[in-house]
Amino acid sequence: MAFINMSREKLRHNYLFLDNLFKMNHIEWGVVSKVLCGNKLFLSELIDLGAREIHDSRISNLKVIKEINPEVQTVYIKPPARRAISSLVRYADVSFNTQLETIQLISDEAHRQGKIHMIIIMIEMGDLREGILGENLVDFYSKVFKLPNIRVIGIGTNLNCLSGVMPSHDKLIQLSLYKQLINATFNKQINWASGGSSVTIPLLQKKLVPKGNNHFRVGETLFLGNNLVTGSPIKGMKGDVFKLNAEIIELLEKPMVPLGETGTNVAGEMVEINERDYGKISCRAILDLGLLDIDPKNIIPEDKALKIIGVSSDMIVLDLGKNRKHYRVGDLVSFRLNYMGVLSILNSNYIGKIVIQ
Repeated sequence: MAFINMSREKLRHNYLFLDNLFKMNHIEWGVVSKVLCGNKLFLSELIDLGAREIHDSRISNLKVIKEINPEVQTVYIKPPARRAISSLVRYADVSFNTQLETIQLISDEAHRQGKIHMIIIMIEMGDLREGILGENLVDFYSKVFKLPNIRVIGIGTNLNCLSGVMPSHDKLIQLSLYKQLINATFNKQINWASGGSSVTIPLLQKKLVPKGNNHFRVGETLFLGNNLVTGSPIKGMKGDVFKLNAEIIELLEKPMVPLGETGTNVAGEMVEINERDYGKISCRAILDLGLLDIDPKNIIPEDKALKIIGVSSDMIVLDLGKNRKHYRVGDLVSFRLNYMGVLSILNSNYIGKIVIQ
């Protein structure tokens, strides 16, 4: 069976790197854990590091977090579905909201459960995903503040999640001004201006995040060490917290060109044939991994001499060329993954999950 490793030490290194960065800038932060897909083993490692605020987009994953440690503050990071409100109030301490009618239902449910549910109201700042319009902000808050069993703890925004709109100094200043407007208008003190995410970290490192923005939500950079603006690793962070391993289940020399009339394969693709490859053979390896688990464009072989040449539902085919490293059946081939690759693998029930020292 193919399996994915999570390095405890490399995750710890990245966590401490970010924790120190945020502390130096007087910023609170929470870990976005959705890439872990509720895996109890990996979530336990995260909590053991000291994470006490964890964000996720699946209520079932927040339930797992509460089972591990009920003291961790859980944050549901998308507008809740009305049919899920009972579970939301039970397992999420905080939720992101944009619909007044939904917040009213949360208020009613929080009353039934004897709880105060905290919310962050999301505002639209150009990326056109979730968020109320700025022109409706004051009226919206005025109605929310009247609801029982609801405590507004912040204003937030998401950037670069749908339309690719990047965070900027000006947009973040606008967010902090919205927070000041609400505090002054209603004589309230909402705690967070939550406009920071992994893509905002490069701005923070350049001292371009206004002081009013005091809350970040970070997932990808923690787990992959990425600068999401340049696509390159952040200096001082580890990019290989996760490693995918798949076993070679067949290794034979075969022709480089298919024999017979070709059509679309199981993935709906046409195989491209290079006429220069007619009559040539190469060493081909089949791995116990396929489209059910991963899109091959999201993985990169650590051995740069290997080339992915095809994939079906349960198998990936590699070209080993002349197999100069003498791979054999039963050997493992290791891959690095991008964010979507990690997400796909951890969402697969067919892939083993292992923590290594």
